[in-house]
Amino acid sequence: MQARQPFVLVACALLALTACDGAPESEAEPAPPAPAGELEGVSFDTAAARVVTATDTLPITVELAATEAQRSFGLMDRASLPPDHGMLFTYGDEQPGSAGFWMYRTLIPLDIAFVDVDGRIVAVLQMDPCRSADPAQCRVTTYAPGVPYRSALEMARGWFAARGVGVGDRVVTAGVSETGS
Repeated sequence: MQARQPFVLVACALLALTACDGAPESEAEPAPPAPAGELEGVSFDTAAARVVTATDTLPITVELAATEAQRSFGLMDRASLPPDHGMLFTYGDEQPGSAGFWMYRTLIPLDIAFVDVDGRIVAVLQMDPCRSADPAQCRVTTYAPGVPYRSALEMARGWFAARGVGVGDRVVTAGVSETGS
């Protein structure tokens, strides 16, 4: 009777394998990457905006980060940004100048323009990706403007400088709502 036991186990294993539907996990198609506006259950609306300088008006497309979940996720895990695209972080209340951004799981170098309640840029900073898998290591470096702000616009590194955008210029976002959630 004991000689039959290994045979029964092997037969049951083969039966279980043939009953499986689809390819083995190693041959399965990988899941497609999530679209830029919908990552890890966080989705972003997009809006047209523009940056107005003394000599030019620059149209941009922004993803809106208006809720706490959206602001927390931001541009994490993105390999790139399309040209003239960024993310606009909006707040219902003015943020203190000590409230900064950090770059955990953010893969691309970014520029950030901090914007006051009137839409004027009050500070522009360059932010480097944090390469550590440990979020505590990434929190060591925060990018705070040192002046109060109401929103913040992140664009690919060099976007502001290449277009001559700086402090005093304006970010116009007609129709973009702000929340304090």
